[in-house]
Amino acid sequence: MPDIRRLASAPSMVLVLGLVLAGSGVRAEDAPNTGSVTKLPIPRFVSLKPSDTPMREGPSKDHRIKWVFKREGLPVEVIGEHEQWRRIRDSESTDGWVYFGRLSNRRTVIIRAAKDKGQQNLFKDDKDGSAIVARLEPGVIANVENCSVGWCKVSVEGYAGYLKKDALWGVYADEKVK
Repeated sequence: MPDIRRLASAPSMVLVLGLVLAGSGVRAEDAPNTGSVTKLPIPRFVSLKPSDTPMREGPSKDHRIKWVFKREGLPVEVIGEHEQWRRIRDSESTDGWVYFGRLSNRRTVIIRAAKDKGQQNLFKDDKDGSAIVARLEPGVIANVENCSVGWCKVSVEGYAGYLKKDALWGVYADEKVK
């Protein structure tokens, strides 16, 4: 059985300029149900297009860079909008502003650690006890094919199968993805 591991051993982000104070003053709790620019739902999940995507303190290039994301396809949650900038939050709850052109509507997820052994089983069908297709390491990024109430069909490195939603970061518990 294949053992899919994280492609990069480095963390998903690199600290660029040290810890800084948040400069935007906008809180996720204050965000409307739809984006003021896109009219799309807030919050929502998207993914990063290129690697080396800077996250800034505020919504312009005049704001300092907090982090640089190093993993293409990394899922992030859009929690705010301002003109051509999107306020995002990553799986480690770090938030900041990214230029909209660096985001993709392609849905991806990060595999979470399983409680008992770390790895998550990728199942052939969307039910417990189904045949295991692969074992996925925590931190692996997978593409979302679709999601029902409790399961998501994902693909990663040539393997496809089903994972329970609680094994993933990048989809909401009640969300259906087509």
